[in-house]
Amino acid sequence: MEDNTKQPLTADASLYNGQPTDTGSSCPSARLTSCTPSIQEYKGGVSVENVPSQNKQWFVLRVSYGRIIKAKAFIEAKGFECYVPLRYKEIWKQGKRRIITKPLIPSFVFVHASAEQVDSLSQDKSIKPLENRALLSYYYDHTSHCENAPSKNPPLIIPDAAMDNFIRLTSIHNPHIIPITSENIKYKLGDEVVITEGEFKNIRGRVARIAGQQRVLVELFEGCLVATAYIPKEAMKMYNEY
Repeated sequence: MEDNTKQPLTADASLYNGQPTDTGSSCPSARLTSCTPSIQEYKGGVSVENVPSQNKQWFVLRVSYGRIIKAKAFIEAKGFECYVPLRYKEIWKQGKRRIITKPLIPSFVFVHASAEQVDSLSQDKSIKPLENRALLSYYYDHTSHCENAPSKNPPLIIPDAAMDNFIRLTSIHNPHIIPITSENIKYKLGDEVVITEGEFKNIRGRVARIAGQQRVLVELFEGCLVATAYIPKEAMKMYNEY
């Protein structure tokens, strides 16, 4: 049972326009906010630059439909770090190849902050709700319960190593990276692997057959799954052998 006692966040109705960004012939940079640590070198599963900050954790916040850009701007304006993964898609327009972007997972934004800072976002009354729906709300961990309230679930927190792996994957400008649902999955190998070559090098996940191709699947939490492009078997190793 989710904790629904939080005061709803209010939001202004000046909305995200819902249109994908046309970036011309080049892709934009990774979707880290200006104050979010970049994901570069890795040691022990945690990036060198994204070393866990004291009291800061990766929280998952649910965003009301169609307002992901509004939510991102609101969080940034408060000075908090956040991440919104984008999906890249190739199109041809007037005979020219272009890359457009749109949110890869439009229902969620990932916030790197302390519990108190994230709670302040959920309590903020500076913006009005749209159709009685809060702009931001907690996404809860349905696999555990609060110590002081056993009938309630705590907010979901993503481990730093898992978040770094997810950011590394979703920051690659490849239009074949896709979000999927569990119904699409046909696992070929239950054990975890690490990609050893190419643009997906060092991505960790599980081998699955999706859309007729062998790919590596990264599951951040239940219902949040992203697949790489095609990966040949020669370009991966079992994680416990890596």
